[in-house]
Amino acid sequence: MEPFERELLELICTTCNLQDVELDKIHVNDPLIGPDSPLGTDSLDALEIAVTIQQKYGVRMNSEDTSRVVLQSLATLAEYIKKKRPEL
Repeated sequence: MEPFERELLELICTTCNLQDVELDKIHVNDPLIGPDSPLGTDSLDALEIAVTIQQKYGVRMNSEDTSRVVLQSLATLAEYIKKKRPEL
């Protein structure tokens, strides 16, 4: 896991009040949201994550379809943010 992906994972855990998550066991391609997510996050968590990403990185997910694609995994989220903010 790259440092930026790790930073995002820690941010997600803080934002969603996720405790007892073993960060080292989360893979960058694991689903972030839904029943298959090792984090146990749902659609309300997805909204919180999207708002936090916008506040912290100034990157907005313009539609529900965009957020579904972007929030598939840590890898897709990191890639989207880096594409919108290459200086990160």
